[in-house]
Amino acid sequence: MTARSAAADDGSDEALALLRDARPTPGPAAEARPTGQARAEASGDRPAPRHRASAWADARNVAARAGRAAPARSHRVPLEQALGEILTEPLTALTDLPSFDTSAMDGWVVAGPGPWAVQDGGVLAGHAAPGALADGEAVRIATGARIPAGATAVIRSEHARTDEARTQLQADRVVLHGQDIRPRGQECRSGDVLLPATALVTPAVLGLAAAAGYDELTTVPRPRVEILVLGDELLTQGLPHDGLIRDALGPMLGFWLRALGAEVIGTRRLKDDAGALLAAVTGSSADLVITTGGTASGPVDHVHPVLHKAGAELLVDGVAVRPGHPMLLAQIGAGKHLVGLPGNPLAAVSGLLTLAEPLLRELAHRARAVTYTAPLRNEVQGHPHDTRLVPVVHRAERVVPLHYNGPAMLRGIAAADGLAVVPPGGARAGQEVAILDLPWAQAGSAEGCFT
Repeated sequence: MTARSAAADDGSDEALALLRDARPTPGPAAEARPTGQARAEASGDRPAPRHRASAWADARNVAARAGRAAPARSHRVPLEQALGEILTEPLTALTDLPSFDTSAMDGWVVAGPGPWAVQDGGVLAGHAAPGALADGEAVRIATGARIPAGATAVIRSEHARTDEARTQLQADRVVLHGQDIRPRGQECRSGDVLLPATALVTPAVLGLAAAAGYDELTTVPRPRVEILVLGDELLTQGLPHDGLIRDALGPMLGFWLRALGAEVIGTRRLKDDAGALLAAVTGSSADLVITTGGTASGPVDHVHPVLHKAGAELLVDGVAVRPGHPMLLAQIGAGKHLVGLPGNPLAAVSGLLTLAEPLLRELAHRARAVTYTAPLRNEVQGHPHDTRLVPVVHRAERVVPLHYNGPAMLRGIAAADGLAVVPPGGARAGQEVAILDLPWAQAGSAEGCFT
């Protein structure tokens, strides 16, 4: 492999291209010359001139603040629908747990000191209260069954034996008063606060809530998201042909947003038609509208003009990050936002994690993930001014930058478990860089990620 082919293979060509494309800041004379974009804006066809791109960290903070500023929401849902949501009320026990004295083991329930006279029958879980035991009596009992009145201990099956006639029970070891009996209220008493508001509803929380007597929980609803995939050139099946390409974002974004805690109410595909986009954006019932493509300044890039006509407020208009520079965030109504993702697939992922993730996290009242750094195994070329997000995989306490990390590529991110946040100028081998975990990094797959 030549040096040239090695550079292309490790993805550095794209970074070097960014370096080559960098231009000195124009002087006053150059700034004074109106571009075609500026002339169009001056004519009223487009919104006010674009602001300078936000720093990557600043853009994420703006998105998080927008989520926190949205009106508070709450709903009451059956237990099975609350998974992954945040409690808006404390989880308070509606009963003692356990609600009666129960056996912790299969075996014999006895009264007083032994040996014990074996009684007929047995005590099973879920049955009515058993008859009382007198001192010197024993009866078979199952795990979870109610303890008879007068009983003083449970002896495990393997720790006791009966005579040949099965009329008398002997213990093989010392029997302690109260052993293997779960007393009423051992875990909690009715009225105890089991979990505070703001707790995440995990599978274990569902089990606790059910045990404590709940059929429903009051939680923050998942943010409702609608995806608008834009472009005349997109195919939904088959091979690319005649200038048409497969839509990679439509199949990907819905699952990714669900992994981020959103409820995806639909994915629509629109042609490059400003009127159709305006109707879709203003008519959506979603808390967040996600668009793909159309955020730059080309002849069919309609997102900015549509937002202008809709009276939206641009909160972030471009971010100093590669890939994904032309992403945006706008407020299009009270508690309603739009995140415009670039059309290139990896650039869209960058926009998703830069703007959509912090916005959705705050809308859902979720805790921010603990940030951490990890050392790079290899050097990563940088952009001279912008942050880079580079797919990586964890290996032996380091992160390995992956190949195929160009804006239009998904091959690298498909094998990744995180994105390295590479500062302007790049990072050397061994340098600690911040890591954004992908939603399924710990669960192993998107299907296993419930939060």
